[in-house]
Amino acid sequence: MPDRTVKTVVLAEPRSFCAGVDRAIEIVEVALERFGAPVYVRKQIVHNHHVVRDLEERGARFVDSEADVPQGAVCVFSAHGVSPAVREGAARRELTVVDATCPLVAKVHQESRRYAEADRIILLIGHEEHEEVEGTYGEAPEHTRVVATVEEVHALDLPRDAPVSYLTQTTLSLDETRDIVEAMQERFDDLRGPGTDDICYASQNRQNAVKAVAARTDLVLVIGSENSSNSIRMVEVAEDAGTPARLLPAPDDLDVSWLAGVDAIGVSAGASAPSTLVNELLVRLAGLGYGRVETEVTATEDIVFGLPSILKGADSP
Repeated sequence: MPDRTVKTVVLAEPRSFCAGVDRAIEIVEVALERFGAPVYVRKQIVHNHHVVRDLEERGARFVDSEADVPQGAVCVFSAHGVSPAVREGAARRELTVVDATCPLVAKVHQESRRYAEADRIILLIGHEEHEEVEGTYGEAPEHTRVVATVEEVHALDLPRDAPVSYLTQTTLSLDETRDIVEAMQERFDDLRGPGTDDICYASQNRQNAVKAVAARTDLVLVIGSENSSNSIRMVEVAEDAGTPARLLPAPDDLDVSWLAGVDAIGVSAGASAPSTLVNELLVRLAGLGYGRVETEVTATEDIVFGLPSILKGADSP
């Protein structure tokens, strides 16, 4: 435990941007440099309001649908991926498409197509309203059912010998999917899965780090936007570990009343939250008496994803 004679911040490592988010943001920046403003981005490039606002100031225009992009313009697909119907819509509008889909998500799309071609029923573990699930579901809607709980698995109107395969929303962790997969294994005799490497390493790593930090602190603060599922889950993980936790969209959202009786604060940030916000929070906490900063390292991330071919050769900003 930290020395409680000095108020302490325990900083989770890893935290903030993952390789897929870094790549997606760089794609928009390089596209603006290569093609000039405006560049249109379908949906939020990543789920963080600060990132979106910064890119808007540089000339990015965020839209809800490819149908909102002017004919023939440049359109970036977000890191969460899109369905074939979206790609077809972009082609009809003759858009210059720059695909920022995270490579881990693209792999799940490929597996969905493979399972559908084998005429297998696909159980997609995830949240139906999430953009990533919408895109994956769209690869094979006639074969796919979305499930989010063990109860939904048990309620499926499918025979025990049905040929079933499962996929997962990449931003879920192994902890979140374990019970659901076990329920499928009990429910179906012919079940195939993609293996653990389809789970986003970044989500798992950040949740593991939050657990470790929660064990050492009285309060955990997670920087992330309200629509960031991985940030919200990090808050839940800390609470499940027995430590109160709060989601902070920005350092200014910190309520000092939360700090009453708190000697050690854990700090982390979702995979789509900029590290600059963490630094700003540390400055604010230091001004409130939390002058010691310790780091809890649970993993080292060195993965880098390259740019799509349409931007190869462009100088990075």
